[in-house]
Amino acid sequence: MRIAGVTLPDDKQLVYALPLIFGIGPTRAKKILKDVGIAETKKGKELTADEEQSIRLLAEAFTIEGELKREIGQNVKRLKDIRSKRGMRHERRLPVRNQRTKTNSRTVRGNTRKTMGSGRRTLEKT
Repeated sequence: MRIAGVTLPDDKQLVYALPLIFGIGPTRAKKILKDVGIAETKKGKELTADEEQSIRLLAEAFTIEGELKREIGQNVKRLKDIRSKRGMRHERRLPVRNQRTKTNSRTVRGNTRKTMGSGRRTLEKT
């Protein structure tokens, strides 16, 4: 089954296959299946054509995949353009939402810590 350009695996339960679409998480997948009236344990290969179509219509009613990625990109670009604090954090590739940066967020800065240790020093015994 294909929804919004994503091929969902036939051998997976639908409640776990639907979140493979960007913009649909576990809660939204359960809501879609509940609205259609399909059991969460049903697999993709067990669906009829009508059930597939109804799932596709409900899923595509949300902002998903490329449209959602484009919207997120535009929001970040707007923050950068107005030179807001969050936009500047995005430009510098730093954590945006008040996370700790001294010991976390090491993926961009590297995995080594440049500061002195915790203050404790061990003595080597020779």
